[in-house]
Amino acid sequence: MDYLKLIKTPIERDLLDFIDLFNQSLTHEHGLLGSALQHIRQRGGKRMRPMLILLMAKNYGQVSMVTQHAAVGLELLHTASLVHDDVVDESKERRGQASVNASYDNKVAVLVGDYILSTALLHVSKTGNQRIVEYLAELGRTLAAGEILQLSNIQNQDISEAVYYQIIKNKTAALFEACAAIGALSAGATEEQVRLAGQFGQDLGIMFQIRDDIFDYYDSTEIGKPTGNDMAEGKLTLPVIYALNAHHMDSMMTLARKVKQGGVNADEIAVLVEYAKQAGGIDYAERRMRDFHEKCLQYIDGNVENDTLHKALTAYIDFVIERTK
Repeated sequence: MDYLKLIKTPIERDLLDFIDLFNQSLTHEHGLLGSALQHIRQRGGKRMRPMLILLMAKNYGQVSMVTQHAAVGLELLHTASLVHDDVVDESKERRGQASVNASYDNKVAVLVGDYILSTALLHVSKTGNQRIVEYLAELGRTLAAGEILQLSNIQNQDISEAVYYQIIKNKTAALFEACAAIGALSAGATEEQVRLAGQFGQDLGIMFQIRDDIFDYYDSTEIGKPTGNDMAEGKLTLPVIYALNAHHMDSMMTLARKVKQGGVNADEIAVLVEYAKQAGGIDYAERRMRDFHEKCLQYIDGNVENDTLHKALTAYIDFVIERTK
């Protein structure tokens, strides 16, 4: 099934307008900055977050310039956070191409990230909507807090599923929550409608991150990161967290703590990956992902009356769970 085609059907023209406005915002006529921004523009991606904003606006009214500036502001904030994250993580790749810090250096990457963040604030100010401005500002704080929580959790010897979800809610889920809520806000939705939209976005974001984390247990060049990359960065994700807590083995727990201390090697990561698979960690993560998919479907069934939008949002959550990269 062509999920992306179904998703785009009700917002095709709006999405093209968004892409034009977004690309304009990442254009600069001067040398190094212009080159770095062009480098970022080239990795456009599928536009999953902007599409969600547009779909939610359409569900509660119509896509306006308020919606478009909000969408550009949010996507720029997300882009800036990725540029900064790559510096923090010392990552050399982003979506299969060299990261900004790898192509230039850390100093340039931090300053480019700052420039993009300021451009995000400029666009969100053009909405003239105080609630949207506050929502985006709060999102920036939440994303930064989520990164710091993740860094501090690396030093925490406890291996907790609750902390795993807390980190997701402050990172990926916060982004999707903001997309859904801001889309609704831009179309004049009521407080209750915005709250429900935000909860839908959070559930969707958790599902999205679990799917991403499952990818890390399989070797595929399509995904854009090597198997066990999260563990190499000191992160334990849901499949191995479940395996460690449900089937306690001292040897595996020792390896897991080596992951958190940053002292694990590739062979030890491979052992943990295989242990997570054999102990049912992947199956458990997929069940949890299906639980959040069901919650998202209940929201769509109860809050989306337009048939084309219903199909588009259903295709959206199906794509998130069925995607292969």
